[in-house]
Amino acid sequence: MTKVQVEYEFDQPLAEGLLDRVAAAHRIFGMSRVRLNPELDRLEVDYDASRLTLAQVEAALRGLDLPIRKAGGR
Repeated sequence: MTKVQVEYEFDQPLAEGLLDRVAAAHRIFGMSRVRLNPELDRLEVDYDASRLTLAQVEAALRGLDLPIRKAGGR
């Protein structure tokens, strides 16, 4: 297992519907942890790079309609 952590920023304020989608991300195979930061404006994702690529992680999160962009990648 090769653990990798990546951080995303939300493009819009976190609303109740988005929280449900964040919770659904926990069920994605290969993601070991999905966590909101205390300010609720960033999403931290730990994933197994031997099972998923970064592109697959991002595609899965966008497939949940999460309005994200990689942190620091403006």
